[in-house]
Amino acid sequence: MRMMQAQEAVGRIKAPEGENQPSTEVDLFVSTEKIMVLNTDLQEIMMDHSLRTISYIADIGDILVIMARRRLLSSPGDESLRRKKQAKILCHVFESDEAQLIAQSIGQAFQVAYMEFLKANGIDDPGIIKEMDYQDVLNQQEIMGEELNLFTNKDFHREVIVPKLKGEPIGIVIVESGWGSMVPTVVLANMAPSGPAARCGGLNIGDQIISINGVSMVGLPLSTCQTYIKGARQQTVVKLTVVPCPPVVEVLIKRPDVKYQLGFSVQNGVICSLLRGGIAERGGVRVGHRIIEINNQSVVAVQHEKIVALLANSVGEIHMKTMPTSIFRLLTGQETPHYL
Repeated sequence: MRMMQAQEAVGRIKAPEGENQPSTEVDLFVSTEKIMVLNTDLQEIMMDHSLRTISYIADIGDILVIMARRRLLSSPGDESLRRKKQAKILCHVFESDEAQLIAQSIGQAFQVAYMEFLKANGIDDPGIIKEMDYQDVLNQQEIMGEELNLFTNKDFHREVIVPKLKGEPIGIVIVESGWGSMVPTVVLANMAPSGPAARCGGLNIGDQIISINGVSMVGLPLSTCQTYIKGARQQTVVKLTVVPCPPVVEVLIKRPDVKYQLGFSVQNGVICSLLRGGIAERGGVRVGHRIIEINNQSVVAVQHEKIVALLANSVGEIHMKTMPTSIFRLLTGQETPHYL
């Protein structure tokens, strides 16, 4: 899904055929603390992101895409806004003959920053400074989840007919499946207790919605999917194609030693960035998911520092349970559902 969003960003800024795309020559600086972009001519700072806020990097031919989280500011008393919009994603698109090399350099900055983190926490093994043969670790990491099988095999698809009154909302809340999903879809996060979706008896929280009235919703932005669902309000029968899935995702990461980075970062229990192609992505980790358990130990009420320490020191098979943060907040009453 992340790659699709990167390609979408490139497509949005692409100039119409026969026209040139306006661009600005820039200098890119990468360190273990931040990524900065300066206007080459004016030496003005055009981009300044802490490395920990970078959630995705992609090289597509001679195009480099960098996605970064930026926390939204709100007034101290605006608690509802702070909960709903804690951060937004900024997407930066660069063109360079060395796009792949730049992406690799940023990846190396993450690796060095990780080793510095280990040393700062007392994990100082001489072997860490040796070149990491990460490919061997990747080869041992199986791709978790049966998503591809579930979505490609129509035997697992289920058509659900939702009868309703004209003008009546379907009565569901949907959220994104999370960056890192093998197939990007929207997930049924909640249902109005007396709404049509709940009354029909064929839907469950966690179901991934493939289409509505024959229109595919795979790979579409959440806002577009919400528009399609709202557009069915005037109909008296709505047909949904879903893949039944539990709301909790099982993650298994195989990490032979602490010197091999897990490849994702956590903030207050929420996975906020993920290394493309790393063992975590293969193991089922998804951006935007809330970690519920680590090795059969609940971390729902555990402080951020303890979660980080627990992950940093875990080796062997690391089992986790996660779910989309929006579903977690809805199920725990931290967020008020707004039904479509």
